[in-house]
Amino acid sequence: MSSQKWGPYLSDRQWGTVREDYSANGDAWRYTTHDLARSQAWRWGEEGIGGISDDKQFLCFAPAFWNGKDELIKERLFGLTNGEGNHGEDVKELYYYLDNVPDHSYMRMLYKYPQNKFPYDHLLRENAQRSRQDREYEILDTGIFDNNKYFDIFIEYAKADDDDILIRITAHNRAAEAARLVCMPTIWFRNTWAYGLNHGEKPNLSLTENYLSLQNRIAGDYFFYGNGNVKWLFSENETNHPRLYGTRPHINSHKDGINDYIISGDSAHLNAQSKGTKAAAYYDVVIPANDKTVFQLRLSKNKNAQPFSDFDAVFNRKKIDADEFYKKIQKDISDDDLKLIQRQAFAGMLWSKQYFNYDVSRWLRGDPTQFPPPSERWSGRNSDWQNFEAEDILSMPDKWEYPWFAAWDLAFHTIVLAKIDIDFAKNQLLTLVKDTYQHPNGQIPAYEWNFSDVNPPVHAFAAWKIFDDERKEKNNNGDLIFLEHIFQRLLANYHFWVNQKDSDGNDIFSGGFLGLDNIGVFNRSDVLPDGETLDQADATSWVAMLSLNMMRIAIELSKHNNVYQDYAVRFFEQFLDIAKAATTIGGGLWDETDGFFYDCVHNGDGNIQALKVRTMVGLVPLFAVEILDDAEIRELPEIKQRIEKFLEDNPDLALLVSHWYNVSEDKRLLSLLRGHRTKCLLRYALDESEFLSPYGIRSVSKYYEQNPFSIDLNGQQLKLKYVPAESDSGMFGGNSNWRGPVWMPMNYLIIDALKKFHTYYGDDFKVEYPTNSGQFFSLLEISKRLSDRVVALFKKDSNGARAIHALNPIYATDPNFKDLILFYEYFDGNIGRGVGASHQTGWTGLVAGLI
Repeated sequence: MSSQKWGPYLSDRQWGTVREDYSANGDAWRYTTHDLARSQAWRWGEEGIGGISDDKQFLCFAPAFWNGKDELIKERLFGLTNGEGNHGEDVKELYYYLDNVPDHSYMRMLYKYPQNKFPYDHLLRENAQRSRQDREYEILDTGIFDNNKYFDIFIEYAKADDDDILIRITAHNRAAEAARLVCMPTIWFRNTWAYGLNHGEKPNLSLTENYLSLQNRIAGDYFFYGNGNVKWLFSENETNHPRLYGTRPHINSHKDGINDYIISGDSAHLNAQSKGTKAAAYYDVVIPANDKTVFQLRLSKNKNAQPFSDFDAVFNRKKIDADEFYKKIQKDISDDDLKLIQRQAFAGMLWSKQYFNYDVSRWLRGDPTQFPPPSERWSGRNSDWQNFEAEDILSMPDKWEYPWFAAWDLAFHTIVLAKIDIDFAKNQLLTLVKDTYQHPNGQIPAYEWNFSDVNPPVHAFAAWKIFDDERKEKNNNGDLIFLEHIFQRLLANYHFWVNQKDSDGNDIFSGGFLGLDNIGVFNRSDVLPDGETLDQADATSWVAMLSLNMMRIAIELSKHNNVYQDYAVRFFEQFLDIAKAATTIGGGLWDETDGFFYDCVHNGDGNIQALKVRTMVGLVPLFAVEILDDAEIRELPEIKQRIEKFLEDNPDLALLVSHWYNVSEDKRLLSLLRGHRTKCLLRYALDESEFLSPYGIRSVSKYYEQNPFSIDLNGQQLKLKYVPAESDSGMFGGNSNWRGPVWMPMNYLIIDALKKFHTYYGDDFKVEYPTNSGQFFSLLEISKRLSDRVVALFKKDSNGARAIHALNPIYATDPNFKDLILFYEYFDGNIGRGVGASHQTGWTGLVAGLI
C-alpha cells in the first residue's frame, strides 16, 4: 500500500463557506458565489470536480470541460445557495463516487456532463418559484439528459508510487450523434503567496519541451505529462480584481484567464510566456456517436522520457489490487448487489476526505498582505474559538453541501472507515479533541457555521466501538494507547456537559437543537421567556449514554492501570443519578401513562409542562444501555467493592440496575429502561402507523400526518405535523429536516441498542413486530429485520428499482444509470426516496455496516 500523501482532498465547493467569508454581516452565501468562484483565488482551500491534491494542498489537479455551448467552462459543480433553493442549498449536478481504496492508489468517479447548454438560469428560476411544500427541482427534471445527449466522463487515478500518479479521463458520448468536447486537465498551485504564507514565496510551473516542470520549495519539484498532441494554456492562480471589485489590475494574468480564452477567445489574461501558477492541457475533440475518447496524464516527481509506456499496466495492476482488497472485506457477502452497494458506500466515504484549513485567530485578524477584516467579526461567528487551528485531512459529510467537518457526523464516519482503514478512523476521532480543536472549556467544535452549537456526544461511543471491534478481530488487548488518549480528552468534554448543560444541577440536561433541527414545536436553541427552562429527553439521554460509554472505556483501561477504577465507579454513579432524574414519575421526562419520554418546559412558578409529541427525542433513551459482566467486575475488586457500597447506600438507585442482587445472574443491565419501559417505547417505534416505515424508523410519528400536534405555550399556539420528506419549516434554515424522514445514524443506534438489550434479555424476551401484527420476535431478530428495512433503501427490487431513486425511473431502466447509487442525507419516511444532500455518504455510509 502506498501512502495517503496524495488523495481526493479538494473540496467540491469552496465558495459559500465561512472560511472564505470576509463580510461584515457574516452572510457567507452571498459574499462568495458560484459566479464569483472562477475569479477568486481562495485563501483557505481549493475546489474542483473529482480533483486531487497533496495533503497540505500545495499542488492541485482537477479536470475541466466545455461542451462548446456553455457560458463558462465546467471546472466546478453548480448548485443553489441556502436562499435560492426551496429547501436550502442543493447541488444540481450528476456525479457518483464509484471506487476508492484507503491509500487512494486506485480511485474512480463518474461525472455526467450535458451536451446542450447547462441550465443554470432555468434551475434558479424554477426552484425560486417553488415553496417549501413542493419538492426540489433537480437537473434530471430539466430534460437536459433526454435522448442520451450527455457525456459519461469517468475520472480515474492510479498510483505507480507515492509521488507518481497516473490520471485517465474517459469520455463516453452516450448520444446517437457525434458531439464536441473540450477537455482541460488542469494543474495549479494553491495561492499562498498573496496572503503572506510560506514567506510569500511563489512557486512556478513552466513548459519544458512537451511537458510541465513544477517547482515549489516546500512541496518539491514535479513533472506533469499529457499524452498526445497537447496544447498548453497558462495563467496565474490570482484573483481577477477588476471583475470582482472594479479595481485596476495589479497583474495581467488571472485565475479565470483560461475560462475567458475558451469561451470567447480572449487571450489577454493568459500568460503567453508558457509559465505561471496554473496550467491546463487543451484537448478539443469530436467524439463519434456511442463512442469514447481517452485522455492520459501523469503527475510525478520522476522525470520520465516515456511516461505512458507502462500506463495501462499500472492501471490494471491497481484495479486488481482494489478488487482483492474488497474481496477480503466482502468475503461473507454473497449477494452481488449488496457488494456493489457496500463498495460504493466505502468509495463515497473515501472520496469525501478533504483538506480543511481554518485558523480562527488569523481569520479574525486578517492577513498582513490583505485589507483587515471588518471589525464586526470580533463579536461575530466563532470569535470565542481563537484556539481553533486546523490544517488536516478530514472526513466531510458531503464535499459540496457540507464541505466542512461536523462533529457528530464525523464520529459516525469513523465507524464505517474503521472497517477499511482503522488508523485513519482513530486519527479522525483524535483530531477533533486536539488542543487546536477542542475548546478550553472542553466543548468539541460542532461545525464552522457555529463551533459553539452543541452536537450529541457520540465520540466515546465511536471510540469504544472502533477499539472493541479491532480487539475482537485481532484477538488481542486492542489499541490501549488510542483508548487512553481519547478517554483523557473526552473527560474534558464530559465536564463541559456537566458544568454548562445542566443549568439547574439536577442531572437533567439541555443543549439546544442537538442536531435534530426541526424536530420540536419550537426552536429548542432559543432562550425561553420569563425564566423558563427546557429539560430535554434527548440531551439527558445522550449524557447518560456518554456516561456509560466512558464507564465502559474506564473499565477496560482499569485492567491495565488501577487508576482508571476510580473513573469507572464515578461514571457508574453519575449514570445512575441521571437515570433517576430522567425516569422518576412526575418529576422526570418519562410519562408512565403514555409510556414515552418527552421534553418538558419548567415554568417560572415551578410547574412542569410536558411537550407530549412523539418524536425521535423520545426514542434516544434507548441508546443509553450497557451490560456489565460479573466475571469482568470480579477481576476488578476495587470497582466491585465501591459499586456495591454505593448501591448499599443508595437503595433507590440500586433498583435501576437490573438483577444486581440476584446472584444467579451473570450480567447486569444498565439502562434508562427496564423491560416494561423498553416494551413501551418499542410499541411505538415498531408500529407502522407511528415510527416504523418500510425503510426504517421515522424521526416523527406518522400519526401526526393526519393529526398534527398542537400545544398552547405562553399564549402561543404551536404545531408540528409529520412530513415524510422535505421540511415545511424554516426553523433552522432551508435544508433542516427532522419532521419525519428516516435518518441513517439514528436507525444505526437503535439497531445497535437492540443488540445490546438482547445480550442481557436473551431469546425469551420477545416483542411484537410490527406492533399489532400478532408476531413476536427476540430483540436480536428485530434488529436484523430493521437492518433489512434500512438496506432495502438501496437494494434493487424485483423490477430493478431502488427506493432511493423512487421518482427517477431512469435508474431502473437505463443501463448507464442502473448501477449508480447516491447516498442521501435522509430518506422519505413513506416511499424511501433520497432527500437532502445527495452525497452524504458520511453518516449514510453506515449502511455499509448493516450489510
